[in-house]
Amino acid sequence: MTSAVEETPTIQPPITAAKSKKVSLADLKGQDLAQRKFARKLIAPALVAAILITQIPFLATIYYSFQDWNLARPQERSFAGFSNYVAVVTNGAFLPSIWATIRIVGGSMILSLLLGLGLAMLLDREFKGRALARTLLITPFLVMPAAAALIWKYSLLEVNTGMVNWGLGLLGIPPIAWNTDHPALTIVFTLTWQYTPFMMLILLAGLQSQAGDILEAANVDGAGALQTFRYMTLPHLRTYAELAILLGTVFMIQVFDPVNIMTKGAGNTKTIAYLLYERAFIGQQVGEAAAYGVITVILTILFATVALRTLFKIFTEEAR
Repeated sequence: MTSAVEETPTIQPPITAAKSKKVSLADLKGQDLAQRKFARKLIAPALVAAILITQIPFLATIYYSFQDWNLARPQERSFAGFSNYVAVVTNGAFLPSIWATIRIVGGSMILSLLLGLGLAMLLDREFKGRALARTLLITPFLVMPAAAALIWKYSLLEVNTGMVNWGLGLLGIPPIAWNTDHPALTIVFTLTWQYTPFMMLILLAGLQSQAGDILEAANVDGAGALQTFRYMTLPHLRTYAELAILLGTVFMIQVFDPVNIMTKGAGNTKTIAYLLYERAFIGQQVGEAAAYGVITVILTILFATVALRTLFKIFTEEAR
């Protein structure tokens, strides 16, 4: 007599094709093998082009960072080892430039993200003229960085003829020499004005992808607007905010035109990107400038990683 346990058939999980066997070129024969090889040949040019475009310039920058190359003495070019990196760290301009980059990029990032979130929430609602408002709000992001810097320096923030001081004068506030007394703030204004539409577009995409039935269910359960935004909308926007911060950080760290046009590095506004330009085209030290470029790439990756992890913790705690 067999027991009940022995009579019960054992249910085996289905074996998927991926788990059963990994197909390799050696397993293919005849027409399948020819089709696979032909497909790889079609992809190969695009793959090679992508590698050449994205990796070769960075590898060339690393190579130049180990060269003693002064444009005033091009015939004396030689291998310099890590001396360019040592010069970057010990010349006294590196740490101030990092602090200036953090202040300008961090301030611009926070302001543009908050303003972009507010504008995205407004555009997420139905109202007459929404398409026109969305087009007008996107316009600053389409302006060239050099043109934006000129507009803010001479048309808006100029001490005697700027529109900002004109508006402050109507309130009885004396004119402010923004470009000389608050140089870092002028760059933050310019970057915030230009990148707020970028943040707004990404966050608006997140808001419009949120399921309406979930918000309706929260409303039925008695959740207020603030509770719905805090516990439902903000966690939903986490990935979109991460993407906006990541891309925005990468773009802003590379910004050069506002610094060059508005302050030329004066007033503690000499960012890493401007310092790289200064060493390459004023100091004519190509190897040292390349070292700045390599360090800028590394710092960009580190800054974006830290920012994403910090934001992830904030949203996770909010969702609990």
